[in-house]
Amino acid sequence: MSFDGARLMELLPAVYRLRDAEVAGRAPGGLLTAAEAAELALLEAAVGPLDPTQKRRLAELRSARERGPLAALLEVIGGELAVLEENLAQLYDDQFIETAAPWAVPYIGDLIGYRNLNDKGARAARRAEVAHTIGFRRRKGTASMLEQLARDVTGWNARVVEYFALVATNQSMNHRRPFNLARPSMRDGGALETLGGAFDPLTRTLDVRRIELGRGRYNVPNIGIFLWRIDAQRLEASPAAPDAADATGRRFRFSPLGNDAQLHTRPEREEEISHLAEPINVPEPITRRRLKDQLDRYYGPERSLLVELDALQVPASDISVCDLSDGPAGWAHDAPLGRVAIDPVLGRLALASDIAIPARVLVTWHYGAPGEFAGGAYARLTTFVQRSGPVIRVPDDQPTIQAALTALGGEGAVEIVDSGRYDGPPIIDVAADKMIELRAADGRRPTVVLSGPLTVRGGDGSRAAINGLLIAGDGVDVPATGSNGLRALEITHATLVPGRTLAPDGTPSASGAPSVTVRLPNVETSIVRSITGAVRIADGARATIVDSIVDAGGETNAAYAAPGGQPAPGGPLVVESSTVLGTVQADSLEGSNSIFLGRVDVTRRQEGCLRFSFAPIDSIVPRRHRCQPGEGEAAGNVPHFASMRYGFPTYCRLAASTPDAITRGSEDESEMGVFRWRYEPQRHADLLTRLDEYLRVGLSAGIFHAS
Repeated sequence: MSFDGARLMELLPAVYRLRDAEVAGRAPGGLLTAAEAAELALLEAAVGPLDPTQKRRLAELRSARERGPLAALLEVIGGELAVLEENLAQLYDDQFIETAAPWAVPYIGDLIGYRNLNDKGARAARRAEVAHTIGFRRRKGTASMLEQLARDVTGWNARVVEYFALVATNQSMNHRRPFNLARPSMRDGGALETLGGAFDPLTRTLDVRRIELGRGRYNVPNIGIFLWRIDAQRLEASPAAPDAADATGRRFRFSPLGNDAQLHTRPEREEEISHLAEPINVPEPITRRRLKDQLDRYYGPERSLLVELDALQVPASDISVCDLSDGPAGWAHDAPLGRVAIDPVLGRLALASDIAIPARVLVTWHYGAPGEFAGGAYARLTTFVQRSGPVIRVPDDQPTIQAALTALGGEGAVEIVDSGRYDGPPIIDVAADKMIELRAADGRRPTVVLSGPLTVRGGDGSRAAINGLLIAGDGVDVPATGSNGLRALEITHATLVPGRTLAPDGTPSASGAPSVTVRLPNVETSIVRSITGAVRIADGARATIVDSIVDAGGETNAAYAAPGGQPAPGGPLVVESSTVLGTVQADSLEGSNSIFLGRVDVTRRQEGCLRFSFAPIDSIVPRRHRCQPGEGEAAGNVPHFASMRYGFPTYCRLAASTPDAITRGSEDESEMGVFRWRYEPQRHADLLTRLDEYLRVGLSAGIFHAS
């Protein structure tokens, strides 16, 4: 039974309750303080409906006004009893792994002999692994158990392959395996398109090379563990981008930037622990053949993709899967009559000629991304910086961003509540000593297409923030006008498209063009968990870049410098766990755990330090500390990237051929660069530690990246 102030009052004799009510009635405002009485008067005199927080506060103040001294005392005592009651309930919950507090999880694990791993990596999965430990030991060495183990330890989707079943051998007549063929069928397109991947069903001859080194696979004792290091990020009800080269108005692309983009699978939950992952259970790229054969599993609400025409969902029966690649005269195929054609490999969509051209084409789809980075359908609520002042929502309260900024009056937040497409350029004008935040709602990723620079200005001591947006076009500009007194610009979990816009094949339209330009001195610019093009910071201003990518489109293009036509040193720069593609010219530099792919020139080398980072050997930088390449180090210690083009899931990911001096070169032995926060080397080490414990004697395991 819960004991609060009201419950304790009910336990007292009625005479005491009556006397307490008499005492409360003698004072007009009860026991309220002057501030509480003023707050109550304001709430009662408010015009219009109150929000839930205000309603709750109004009820609390009215209750306190009618409360006497005895009731007030029992309210305090009841609060302490509630704390004690909650503590006792939690002590009971701490006996079970499902409900235990985080501090109790290692102690429960110690009771069953669970060995702790690194404190980095997939820390959130520690509870699940402890919970599964007993079950793991009972099913030690089985494929389904190893698959679940890999998911719990690394936090990534996984698939386990037993290669003994895929070795071409002479078969016993007492144990025939019709699927184990010595030669693959060239007519089996579904099997051939999975060649070399996690779902490859084709047999091979014996390979005696060691699978632990990632070389040999097909041998009797070999187990392959495939890991997906990318997630499928959802983009819900996003306007499809019309094909600029199409005069009919019937061709679109899923990407709001108008570029070709591979669609990915939204993983389905596996209901049985004995079930081995299938393509539908991992964030695999969707192929045309797989989408055609399993359309009902991939298409529909809460599935991998969905198309809406004028707010009406297109049923799966009206969907055709086509190859919509480029042909001699436009796209290779047209949609069949009455159908909507989809190409999941290129992310293209075409309407049949007999379908009326809709006013709006909305698509829900998933793209490959490395996790909670650069904006997307993930939780960002804790990163919102403007929590006081008015909040104007677009398009609920105002139809456009500029109308919302104008209505804001210089302070507050403009929140875009959908993943729509908006035009610009808006002007952020902040009142003196105030702040404006332009942000996407939690779990949304709207696209803002600028036809000019997004101008940010304000009164003395003002601040501006941008959070969660995908911005294409001329980027953000802080002008150096005489009345501009802006002091801080914060860009968080956002993407300012490198090269401003993308061509259909993903080529940037203006490679090396700046995405952030600060012409005003004394401005503090911070870029956190974001992707931007080149950055220009005036002398006298400062910039801090954390967990981000600055992409100038090439190693010789200026990624960081001062504004203007001729490259000149920009203001003081701090870079932490970031990747900079291009040259850097800065007044001073404080860098750590980062990769500078272009030459770095620093004017004041007596200040700052470069720690645990990669910078070309001919760079002029402050004192180096355990950097690559260092004196006497191998000349080949340079980073290799899986992709250096924005728009690909492997964008700025270190390739497997990168030396350990880079992949384990940061101060905590994680990789240098923007994805240090993922702690991938630690996740690999944790999985290898667990494999030593759970792999059966005689078996060998290799870890492969499915992405």
